[in-house]
Amino acid sequence: MAAEDEGLTGPDGARPAPEAQPQPGPAPLDERRPGPKSVPELLLGRPPMARPLPSFDHEAAPAEPGPLFVDWLATALDAGVLDPQAFTLSTVDADGMPDARVLVLRDVDAAGTGWNFSAAADSPKGCQLAQHPAAALTVYWPQLGRQVRVRGTVERAADLVAAAEFATRSPAARVGALVGRQSEQLGGLAEYDEAVAVARRRLEATPDAVAPGHAVYTLWAHEVEFWQGDAQRRHVRLRYTRTGPVRTPEWSRTLLWP
Repeated sequence: MAAEDEGLTGPDGARPAPEAQPQPGPAPLDERRPGPKSVPELLLGRPPMARPLPSFDHEAAPAEPGPLFVDWLATALDAGVLDPQAFTLSTVDADGMPDARVLVLRDVDAAGTGWNFSAAADSPKGCQLAQHPAAALTVYWPQLGRQVRVRGTVERAADLVAAAEFATRSPAARVGALVGRQSEQLGGLAEYDEAVAVARRRLEATPDAVAPGHAVYTLWAHEVEFWQGDAQRRHVRLRYTRTGPVRTPEWSRTLLWP
């Protein structure tokens, strides 16, 4: 059959261009990613610690945990660990249910007894600490396979200390704290952006403004454990246990099974 009989040519015998076909859009993310979808399948063949890791001579460890933490923190910074000051703070609520979140470590005293961080006193963690002033602190530096665990009681510092600490924070951190309402239900990001704009104007007008309820806490360590991972699971765990009072601490050291 001739093309003109099919109506596929124009008056001059030229064949018209075919109609443009719609181009498919990007596939959903789970369709674009080939391979397994379940958690066990995703993790299969990716064992933790399967990389060169530093050693840890526990016999050469100092008598107190503070100097060892400073040394490990400096090593993490030199190794390019991202956010090495980030730690997980674990608390319990009024019903005894555990809770955890990532915060920023502010300071550690020379002996490694007092570990400082800040939080809003009216936030869930602040309320939990008021009800049950004890907590655990966990630091993990994956590039080095190193973990530090701290357990102890928590004490809130005076408001003057909190105000001085607030002044050292970045403008963005102060604006965020001035917004407040942490963990409350949010109607939408536009609502949050509006509150940030209000807080920013307040900080510009009053540079020394302090967020209501801003608090500084000290976790007084009873135990500090240093954990060095090993690809062959020959992990080295050294636990410091405080045997003296907070102000004049004494420490015992114990090597633990991995």
